[in-house]
Amino acid sequence: MIAPAQAARLISQLSNDSVEITSSFDGERMNFFGTIVPDAGSTEKTVAGPFHVVVVVLGPTQNRVAREMTNTFGIWRNTGQVEFDNFPSYFHVLSSGRLGDITDITTLTTNYILPESHTLATSNTDWWKSAVFGQQLVRLMTEQGLFGVQENGVNFLSDTFYSARLTLPSNAPPGPYIALTYVFKDGAIIARKSEGFAVRKIGFERFLALASTQQPLLYGLVCVILALFTGWLGGVIFKR
Repeated sequence: MIAPAQAARLISQLSNDSVEITSSFDGERMNFFGTIVPDAGSTEKTVAGPFHVVVVVLGPTQNRVAREMTNTFGIWRNTGQVEFDNFPSYFHVLSSGRLGDITDITTLTTNYILPESHTLATSNTDWWKSAVFGQQLVRLMTEQGLFGVQENGVNFLSDTFYSARLTLPSNAPPGPYIALTYVFKDGAIIARKSEGFAVRKIGFERFLALASTQQPLLYGLVCVILALFTGWLGGVIFKR
């Protein structure tokens, strides 16, 4: 990872440090804002731009497998797969301009600012196959609303003060999230900061989520009971 030139520092803040998912959860609006100030120890009272800001929001990571399904005589078969290491379950970029105008492709890739950067970590030795499968995985995650890039998502309210807004979708995976903010000047990173927040399920949704992984037998029994109760209730209602 490229080390930033310490010419400035970033003072930033998140609007939420916790997002709670309930049965009525339909998304959550997050606000990011901050100001660029002289680096600690600097004799300058102000910093001179122009600046660009890029905010990268990452969700929980896990190893994810992308598979190719082929229809052979009406039967769908798995004919290929690639496993990607530490792949984010959620990834969104907000920037104050076109990423290609802010900096070069090498800086964007080495700092994992591009969605495709996260498909480079794979144990597969066939780089072409990994690239094709990675591109399709990013496409699928984008169609689900879990990956995205907004190249006008950061607005400067003054020369050094910015704000950004992101709406987490209703299918945002629960777990720890991190917001990485980069300040660019003349194509170089001059300041960066990371801040965390959590997306967690509460109430009955939390019970189901925990039970499905920690107590699968209890989870299965609850599902069977709910199914039986729903069937019985439906029969009573329609009988009337």
